Amino acid sequence: MNRLAILGATGSIGTSSLDVARAYRDRLEVVAVSANRNWRKLAEICREFSPRIAILAEEKIQNEVDTELFPKQTELRFGTEAITQIARAEEIDTVIAAIVGAAGLESSYAAVDAGKRLAIANKETLVVAGPIIVDRAEQTGAELLPVDSEHSAIFQALQAGKRQEVSRIILTSSGGPFRGKSKKEIATVTPEQALQHPTWNMGEKITIDSATMMNKALEIIEARWLFGLPARQIEVAIHQESFVHSMVEFTDGSVIAQMSPPDMRLPIQYALSYPHRWEAVATKSKFDKPFSLHFSPPDFESFPALRLGFDVATQGGTTGAVLNACNEVAVSRFLHRDLSFYDIPRLCRELLDRHDFISKPTIEELEARDQWARKESYLWKP
Repeated sequence: MNRLAILGATGSIGTSSLDVARAYRDRLEVVAVSANRNWRKLAEICREFSPRIAILAEEKIQNEVDTELFPKQTELRFGTEAITQIARAEEIDTVIAAIVGAAGLESSYAAVDAGKRLAIANKETLVVAGPIIVDRAEQTGAELLPVDSEHSAIFQALQAGKRQEVSRIILTSSGGPFRGKSKKEIATVTPEQALQHPTWNMGEKITIDSATMMNKALEIIEARWLFGLPARQIEVAIHQESFVHSMVEFTDGSVIAQMSPPDMRLPIQYALSYPHRWEAVATKSKFDKPFSLHFSPPDFESFPALRLGFDVATQGGTTGAVLNACNEVAVSRFLHRDLSFYDIPRLCRELLDRHDFISKPTIEELEARDQWARKESYLWKP
C-alpha cells in the first residue's frame, strides 16, 4: 500500500491524482490532503477518501470553516508549517507536490530531506532550487518522479538507453492560444484571450504561462536539473496536437517519443506505479481513424519568454528564483490589467539582468532573492 500526501488536492493536478487513487484503492491510500483556502472542496474530498489529516494553508480563514463538514476521523490542521510536517511524516510514502508556485518549495524540500518519493507537479521546486533538491535527493535516497506530462515523457523515453547515450531532449509545446500569431497580433491581447488554452484545462496562472510560453521556459530549467543535462542539449518543438508529449534523441539518431491523448492522469499514475505500469485510468489512444502530427520550431520573437528559460538553465545560481518570482507577480498584474502581455517577459528580463547574482546559493539566499524580486516586480513600471 502506497500511502499518499496530496499537497494541493483541490487543484487540477490534485483532482487528477484523486481520480487515480479512486481507481486503485487497493494500492493507494490517501493519508493526507491539503488546500490553500478552498475548505468546502477539501471537506468533500475528505468525506470520500477519509484521510487522517487535512490541512488548509491559509490560517486566516480558520473561523470561517465549518468543521462539521469534515469526517470525524480526519484531523483538520492549519498553516504552511503543518504541510511541511506532513511531507516529512513517517506515515507518508509518496508526496504529490501540486501546490502552485514557489509556495510549494518548502514542503517539497521536506519530502526530499526525509527520503520520500516526490511526485513533482510543482515545477517551481526545481526552477528555484534545482541543484539543492537534486543533491539532497542523492544524499537521502529520495526519488524524484516527474508529473508534468513533458518531463514524464522524457523520463519514460530515457529508459530506452543509457544517459551517456543521450544526444538531446526535445520538449514539445502546444504553442498555447496564440500559436502562429505575430508579435504585433499578440501585443494587445487581453487576459480573457490568454486564458483560452486550446488543449489543457488548467488554473489561471499556468494558463497564462502557457500563453506567454513561460511555462515552457520553466520546463527547460526543470529538465536541466531533473535530468542533469546542460541547456545546449535541450530543445523545444511546437506540436499543436499535444499527442507527443516529449522526445529523447540518442547518439545513434534514434528518437524515442512518449505519445498519448492529453490526460494528466497518465503521468500521475506512472509516478505512483513506477517501476510498474498499471491498467490505464487515463484515456487510451485510438488509431482507427487517420490523423496527422505536426511539428515546427518555436518563434522566439513572438514568445521572448522562451529565451529566458534557456538563459536561466545555462546560468543557474539565483536566476531561477528571480525569474520564477518575477513571473508570478507579473502574471498577477497582467490578470489585474496592470501590465500588458509583453510586459511579463520585459519585467522578468530587466530584473534578471540587475539582480545580485550568486552562483551557488543557499536556501536562505534563494529565499532572499525571491523576496527581493517580488518587491521589485510590484514596483516595476513599463
